Amino acid sequence: MSTERERREILIATIADLLDGIRHVAVGASSPIPAAGAMLLRARNERDGKPPVRISILGSQKHNFFTNGGIELFDCAAQGRVDAFFLGGGQIDGEGNINLVGTGDYPTSSVRWPGSFGSAYLYHLIPRVILFREEHTPRVLVPKADFVSARAITPDVPRRGGPHALLTNMALFDFNREVGGFSLRSVHPPFTPADIRDNTGFDYAEPEAVRETQRPDAATLALLRGKVLDELAETYPAFARTMKQAA
Repeated sequence: MSTERERREILIATIADLLDGIRHVAVGASSPIPAAGAMLLRARNERDGKPPVRISILGSQKHNFFTNGGIELFDCAAQGRVDAFFLGGGQIDGEGNINLVGTGDYPTSSVRWPGSFGSAYLYHLIPRVILFREEHTPRVLVPKADFVSARAITPDVPRRGGPHALLTNMALFDFNREVGGFSLRSVHPPFTPADIRDNTGFDYAEPEAVRETQRPDAATLALLRGKVLDELAETYPAFARTMKQAA
């Protein structure tokens, strides 16, 4: 049975792989796992002599060259200077649409969430958007979102952005823009393809043989548990401390 730290390390390493080849990745507030994945990619590239990776973590003093937060992030995205970003939602549906507003019939929603902020704008412009949500349940992964904060596909409007993948605490899905839906790429240990089907509210494509998500190797773990967590502690001290204490 995997521990919580091991499961999170799989998520962080998977994010680093999903970001491979990226020059500039932006990370929103309250996103320690995506931030750690971006930092792991940067550390790995430095070690291997690959091109540098710029990371912009909103709310960070050290890992952020913006001086005016979201405004400059939006400006950078419009100029095509942000290559990857992370979005989540209270609901994510089978077409890749996300809901950050609430459940039920808007505006009389029975449950309210913080709101859309710039999700629709960034989803439209940033080429590699990774949908990330640790909770993998039918209440999160729904057939159709009650309210669409950000639409995955806009056939009548040209766009360079959109979903690249969906990563949860149980599995990794690819997004097929031609079909407008998800396909299961891998399942994190100790879960099975049957677990994913039972806990996903929308339908998705599934290969005949579903592989297990790759666990990080020893060299990756050394980087993650050392340099990455040390850097992450500046913005997410509690998360970094918890991960180190679990060692």
